[in-house]
Amino acid sequence: MGKPDRHNPFSASVPFVIEGARVVLEDRVEVLSVRCADGRITGLDVARDGAQRIDGRGRVLAPAFVDVHGDAFERQIMPRTGVTVPIDAALLETDRQLAANGIATAYHALTLGWEPGLRSVDTGWQVVQGLDRLAHRLTVENRLQLRWETFCPEALPLIASALDAPLTPSVAFNDHTSSALLHPSIAVQDRPFDLVPDYPVTDTTSDRFRTKMDSRAKRSGLSQSDYAALILSVWSRRERVADDIAAVAFLARDRAAPMLSHDDSQTETRDFFRHHGASVAEFPMHDRVFQSARDAGDWIVLGAPNAMRGGSHLGSPGAAEMIQRGLCDILASDYYYPAMLGAVVRLLADGAAPLPALWKTVSANPADAMRLSDRGRIAPGHRADLLLLDWPEQGIPAPLRTWVAGRGGYSALADTPFDLMPA
Repeated sequence: MGKPDRHNPFSASVPFVIEGARVVLEDRVEVLSVRCADGRITGLDVARDGAQRIDGRGRVLAPAFVDVHGDAFERQIMPRTGVTVPIDAALLETDRQLAANGIATAYHALTLGWEPGLRSVDTGWQVVQGLDRLAHRLTVENRLQLRWETFCPEALPLIASALDAPLTPSVAFNDHTSSALLHPSIAVQDRPFDLVPDYPVTDTTSDRFRTKMDSRAKRSGLSQSDYAALILSVWSRRERVADDIAAVAFLARDRAAPMLSHDDSQTETRDFFRHHGASVAEFPMHDRVFQSARDAGDWIVLGAPNAMRGGSHLGSPGAAEMIQRGLCDILASDYYYPAMLGAVVRLLADGAAPLPALWKTVSANPADAMRLSDRGRIAPGHRADLLLLDWPEQGIPAPLRTWVAGRGGYSALADTPFDLMPA
């Protein structure tokens, strides 16, 4: 590689200072200057020292988002049911959407399941290989959440390979098989621990079961009857699931990969996965699980769309309530990237917490939960992952610029690349 081009305003090597913005810090919002060089924040209200100046007056500067769980990339791969596009094109488009929404670090929730099609192990391999192939062209830091369906042992070789990647992924334990087969007399939020011997299974010959399988079958490209036969075949593997979970957890611990458990409905479920090293409770489904996680010091993740919309579409506890009760630490984009900013706006308007505390749920806290100690805050020494917002009073904010490790990753402004102030 050649020498860095210090005249290129999109290069991380160009020192710059953002002046006049209202800066979101961990404990306050204050107007001050933020100087960056070589990809890191070098000081707050320090001498310019030859850095290019960026006019932040009338704007808000905040840490760029760290997204621990986002699966909106699936819509780029399959924009319509049964219609797929090439993986590279889908990943490049996803990368641009992330940058435009202020997300500098993204964990793609890559479902590794026994279904054919979009959420298959085969598609998982394509995404893993595509991200590796495109790494030098991507704007933001694209990581993976290996969202493993515990009834899918076929995914173990992929998990082992992905855990050796330069950007360590996270591992999330999912069991949508047991949820799909749950007896309809029991709400999904109240289902027992998935591995109990007497798990209450639905009548798989009923019309209700066949209707429930319909959308899953379409996503997988199978007929309803073939999908029903497949899930029953998968269910017959149940005796090995606990051993497979232990094997994957061992691999994750060995690579120091963060682990999460998904949709826990019982304290027994949360205790089980915590015992295996999963210190993050992702989308708990019942109040008792939130409290159990908090008592044990676990990180608790909810969906930003939940907060942005004012409640869960599944009937699970609301993010605003849980934040106010101290039972939610992190908001993830889930299925909609703009929701991370939208959630902060809605929660601030509703008085759920002050802006610095709310912003920690989308930056510092997720960074800490994923063991990324170098980002998520505007502080000297941290990565210059920054988001400049146009946020008028009583108005909806809009991202103007995103920097990823000091490199200009996105700009919505039509003027000079860095909106430079005169010297």
